[in-house]
Amino acid sequence: MTLTRSIALFVLAALFEIGGAWLIWQGIREHKGWIWVGGGVIALGLYGLVATLQPDANFGRILAAYGGVFVIGSLAWAMAVDGFRPDRWDVVGALICLGGVGLIMYGPRGA
Repeated sequence: MTLTRSIALFVLAALFEIGGAWLIWQGIREHKGWIWVGGGVIALGLYGLVATLQPDANFGRILAAYGGVFVIGSLAWAMAVDGFRPDRWDVVGALICLGGVGLIMYGPRGA
């Protein structure tokens, strides 16, 4: 259950952070207005909240592992929302990041 919860929290955090940054981007760079920017700021705040719900108590470990989730999530978001198509190097890099997430978060720890 803890592994499933942790993965779900990473996915939720990615949605809030990437979505929040995207909303700010749209608000400023695409001239959609300050409502979009405000929505992005709220989403980024929710990302920070969700990150604190991870079962591991080490901030550095959570943030380091989330970096890999962010890479994968960003590529997935770009594919779903912006029509981006990753090349093989994007995919290989994302898989390497995913391996890093697994090692950092779920690797065996000594006593």
